[in-house]
Amino acid sequence: MGRLFGTDGVRGVANTELTCELAFSLGKAAAFVLSEEAKQKPRIIIGKDTRKSGDMLENAIAAGICSAGAEAVCVGVISTPAVAYLIREYSADAGVVISASHNPAEFNGIKIFNSCGYKLPDEIEERIEKIILDNTETLPTIPGDGVGSVVDKPDAKGDYVSFLKRTIDTTFEGLKIALDCANGAAYETAPAVFRDLGAEVLVINDKPDGLNINKNCGSTHMETLAEYVVNNECHLGLAFDGDADRVLAVDEKGRIVDGDMIMAIIGLELKSHGRLANNTIVATVMSNIGFDIMAKENGILLEKTKVGDRYVLERMLENGHILGGEQSGHIIMLEYNTTGDGQVTALQLARIMKKTGKSLSELASVMKVYPQVLRNAKVKNENKNKYLDDPEIAQECRNLEELFKGEGRVLIRPSGTEPLVRVMIEGKDQDFITKKAEELALFIEQKLG
Repeated sequence: MGRLFGTDGVRGVANTELTCELAFSLGKAAAFVLSEEAKQKPRIIIGKDTRKSGDMLENAIAAGICSAGAEAVCVGVISTPAVAYLIREYSADAGVVISASHNPAEFNGIKIFNSCGYKLPDEIEERIEKIILDNTETLPTIPGDGVGSVVDKPDAKGDYVSFLKRTIDTTFEGLKIALDCANGAAYETAPAVFRDLGAEVLVINDKPDGLNINKNCGSTHMETLAEYVVNNECHLGLAFDGDADRVLAVDEKGRIVDGDMIMAIIGLELKSHGRLANNTIVATVMSNIGFDIMAKENGILLEKTKVGDRYVLERMLENGHILGGEQSGHIIMLEYNTTGDGQVTALQLARIMKKTGKSLSELASVMKVYPQVLRNAKVKNENKNKYLDDPEIAQECRNLEELFKGEGRVLIRPSGTEPLVRVMIEGKDQDFITKKAEELALFIEQKLG
């Protein structure tokens, strides 16, 4: 990826790496580039999560947008997928989300969506990046009577909740559901939609103070919700991350139901009604081998991509698939939204429980999760991609795969940011795969360190 844009927008420590000056420049450059795309003065929606730095960055981005003669439509604290939806609902030309997703409060980020609600193509991001960093284009100076304006849209949350309810064809009466809102963007909309649909809703971590987003809560810290579900005899627990583009679940016994298992449940339901396009689910190489076995046993095809929802979405659009996602709970359902939407996914999971009358533990039993061990091999940075060409490392991996006889696998890949090769091994026996992962990591270190 580029020097500013990573796989999920621009990220950094707020006011240190991600400064107001950079946010202003991003707003101005994006508005300029997108005005050419739209062939008019664009309307750009701005949403944010609950981080304290969000207000500061929102004002800086809005100023940059207005300085380019565009209109900034501020929709307040709202999820990332809500902005993707509202772009289309309001016929806007683009959208900006100020969020660092599941990261701690001191970080923040800026994601930009196009007029269709998809993240910007690489070439557009690169053009914006070069304008800011390399001054490759001179942006016009807009005279005073041509500057843009800021418009507040206080009813945006209600419009998004109305959309969420339209994705469901049943009520949730009789279901007792616990929500962990991560003190983030879903803290108002998620409880509202589940209550409107008739569920008995218990909520934790819905008191954001600007600093507690994702702090020991949400989809990256499931232990509190698991205990809460059991203690309060809930049928289901749902945990969002800070910008609510992902969700993980907890069954009535307090066991975590991850993104692979959620995709298995939803995929099987779609298949049973003839709605699973191409009979295919798109996942990443990090999905559990139990997902592959479930798919094979049920006549579902799996396509695998590199890690990152960006690559999952690209494959879905390329081949006409409607369901894909990641183990982390970032699940894309293109029937409803153009990006991973934790609240849409949560509603669909509850809908399947209600329609089938089955408990979540029963639904999740369609997939057996195999033990998975991750180890890092420390190598020279210039060597971290050379494992692909090393015949001895390749042979070691083949030997292990043959040992597993289809009931385990080996995956090695370089770290994107550190001088590491990551070793992941799955199999039935936890002790055995732990030993083999440590041996393989040490072997790679000896060869490439």
